[in-house]
Amino acid sequence: MFGISLFDLAWLVVALLAAGAITGLLAGVFGVGGGAVMVPILYELFRILSVPDEVRMPLCVGTSLAIIVPTSLRSFTAHRAKGAVDMSILKVWAVPVVVGVIMGSYVARFAPADLFKAVFVLVAGVSAVRLLFGKDTWRFGLDMPGKPIMVIYGGLIGVLSALMGIGGGQLSNLFMTFYSRPIHQAVATSSGLGILISIPGAIGYIYAGWPHMADFPDVIAFQPPLALGYISVLAFLLFIPTSTWMAPIGAHLAHRLSKRRLEVAFGLFLLLVCARFAASLLA
Repeated sequence: MFGISLFDLAWLVVALLAAGAITGLLAGVFGVGGGAVMVPILYELFRILSVPDEVRMPLCVGTSLAIIVPTSLRSFTAHRAKGAVDMSILKVWAVPVVVGVIMGSYVARFAPADLFKAVFVLVAGVSAVRLLFGKDTWRFGLDMPGKPIMVIYGGLIGVLSALMGIGGGQLSNLFMTFYSRPIHQAVATSSGLGILISIPGAIGYIYAGWPHMADFPDVIAFQPPLALGYISVLAFLLFIPTSTWMAPIGAHLAHRLSKRRLEVAFGLFLLLVCARFAASLLA
């Protein structure tokens, strides 16, 4: 099938189903649904599948952005129906975030693999420090800053999210809570960013990865119809049902832990991922 042995195809399907289930479980436990969990799991899976290091990380990032598209649409619709989304913030961020995503996707076409890892280590490291050591007194102000700063930060969210494979939730939550916005409003508003980031980001990664597919004709996980540019079609199709199935189980487990224990657990998870990518950078 598709010029691939049935054994290889079956192994790929089983591995992706298992990876999706693990992603859903961890996402449910830690209360996140984006690339902070997805990208490191995809990275290890594609390593086992012998995807070359030159394209492995951008393939993980692009696939993560594609998977975020349907989940962010559903999340935003639910949050907006409850009136929890601050549309005034999204209107300010809409253009700079999309511009930032386009810039990040363009950079992905030429960037070395180490750049994606470095961005992930930087952003995940800052988030881990905030989770492990942050205090309520860590504030930049009591209200959101003026439009110029908001525009600059929106562009930065777009670029970093496109290079990291996340829906922008971690970055925007960090920013909004530093300006005294309630965490529930920050999470709801961030769900809208997932749409602004994931759709142009996924399209951009198809464009960025398409010319490189011809360079690795023997890598089945990086060839049509199993992949389109830097997006694994098979991972996209198989991650969603299994991750959706396991997420409620993870959420149930999370309710048995205190908020502080969840913060520490997720912070330690991010530090572990940072250490893994940092080690590969130094290798």
